[in-house]
Amino acid sequence: MYLETITSPADIKSYTVAQRTMLAQEMRDALLKRASIHGGHFGPDFGIIEAVIALHTVFDSPTDKIIYDVSHQCYPHKMLTGRVEAYINEAQYDEVSGYTNPEESPHDFFNVGHTSTSISLASGLAKARDLAGRRENIIALIGDGSMSGGEALEGLNVVGEMETNFIIVFNDNGHSIAENHGGMYRTFKELRETNGTAEDNLFRAMGLDYRYVADGNDCEALIAAFSAVKNSTKPVVVHIVTQKGKGYQFAEEDPETWHYRMPFDIETGALKHPYTDPYQEATKDFLKEQAKTNPNFVFLAAGTMGGIGLSPKDRAELGNQYVDVGIAEEHAVAMASGLARGGARPIFGTYSTFFQRVYDQMAQDVAVNNSPAVFLSVGASIYYMNDVTHLGFFDIPIFANIPNLVFLAPASLDEYMAVLRWSVEQTRHPVMIRMPVGGYEESPYPVRTDYSDLNKYQVVQEGADVALIGAGNFAALAGAAAAQLEAEGIKATVINPIFLSGLDTALLDRLKEKHRLILTLEDGILDGGFGQKIAAYYGMDTQIRVRNYGLSKEFHDRYSASELAREYHLTAEQIVADTLFALKG
Repeated sequence: MYLETITSPADIKSYTVAQRTMLAQEMRDALLKRASIHGGHFGPDFGIIEAVIALHTVFDSPTDKIIYDVSHQCYPHKMLTGRVEAYINEAQYDEVSGYTNPEESPHDFFNVGHTSTSISLASGLAKARDLAGRRENIIALIGDGSMSGGEALEGLNVVGEMETNFIIVFNDNGHSIAENHGGMYRTFKELRETNGTAEDNLFRAMGLDYRYVADGNDCEALIAAFSAVKNSTKPVVVHIVTQKGKGYQFAEEDPETWHYRMPFDIETGALKHPYTDPYQEATKDFLKEQAKTNPNFVFLAAGTMGGIGLSPKDRAELGNQYVDVGIAEEHAVAMASGLARGGARPIFGTYSTFFQRVYDQMAQDVAVNNSPAVFLSVGASIYYMNDVTHLGFFDIPIFANIPNLVFLAPASLDEYMAVLRWSVEQTRHPVMIRMPVGGYEESPYPVRTDYSDLNKYQVVQEGADVALIGAGNFAALAGAAAAQLEAEGIKATVINPIFLSGLDTALLDRLKEKHRLILTLEDGILDGGFGQKIAAYYGMDTQIRVRNYGLSKEFHDRYSASELAREYHLTAEQIVADTLFALKG
């Protein structure tokens, strides 16, 4: 056995062909077992194993610097850089992140979880190296899906004239998360079909040298190619063709499903704990209904199937009313604005963490022009993805403060569907919707169908002394705390604001008549958030006190959601205890 003995890349540099072959198999076996128990990115890692072995055989990390785009494919790299126990010892599976992380190892240079960044990041390293007079190799490893992102193309354009050592390993497996979209992929296909000789070559057009490796899972061919470009004095692309999911039949046959996989049975590939998200399922039904009844309806995605799990069958049903722009959220937002101005009814859906990339387009291309496009934000919650690169709970300060943009946070499935339908039917405002995570199982009040009266909050329960304003995902938490307060003899007012982008000043003024304590609860950071707007509105008013519940402004990483909630008193019991103490003061 080889894998258990590897503590650094130096350990594999003298391996024979046979030893490298055995090592690759051991790595696949370990990754398969770990993924079946722990879950994680699957297809990208299985496809890149030979390339990572070859990179660490030829180059001298960490002196030579390898930058992983998205870092979906970094597990094999971690196995060869001193972190193998996290992949072969079940008790240590959680000791590394799913992405490159400089805090873990000097072989990692950036925390990277968003796509299309590697060339730009590596170009900065290359320029810094040149300024310092050093000579190490700089390598950016980027997949074909990531190449559709604007930042990747901007990086290529800059690197093309740097005239220095810069090596791009272009990992072409014919897939993003699902299939690739965009005109460049026809030319990549031509390069594959012509063994890299097609005249239409994006990389040469950008001023880079170019090499082609037809079998990117042939470790010896990769070692030869990497050796040929090591210490190059000009930017060069090594185009390697790999098989996503290589070595596991289910992943080879269905690379989309197996891009990322929750724990599964190795023999059957079946999930151990199948789960269906009712919000996603309802959204998919709504999109199909819209596509059938409204020829002007369009759903836009940016390489993540809208963040709602649209299957190949779902996408086929939507037909040309489904547009995947590739990893290009900025383009999607601007295109949505153009669609809305052209009379279409667009929805662009993606994860909240990726909406962070589009502030300027939302402000300039959409809101300044007041284009009535709809934006569906998925996973905006502490109870969703918890890796530092994929946090989705920074959205309220980012988007609730853009003029003209109506930002809605429904609190139940019925309310979400009503908000979604209204948003698509109305043509006066750009609208962003926070898809609920959790929320009320059933709405405790009649759900309205018209939200044209902007910033009109929903009073769930009338009370006195204390008012709890629970936004979106935390509306149900406000209700739960109110129920416990009632058991203590305090009937609190409960309010679901729905609107995150404005204040119901008439309601806030009315609360002063019977209340002395206002509690705001939001599933996000407090600085610049919803609760601070309420507190600022009451300002120096001595009749009423405001307490804001939410998270601190920091990058929480791989946290336990329940522990984080308790740390910030985001449980009904803690809110009640705080309230009883405050009322005694």
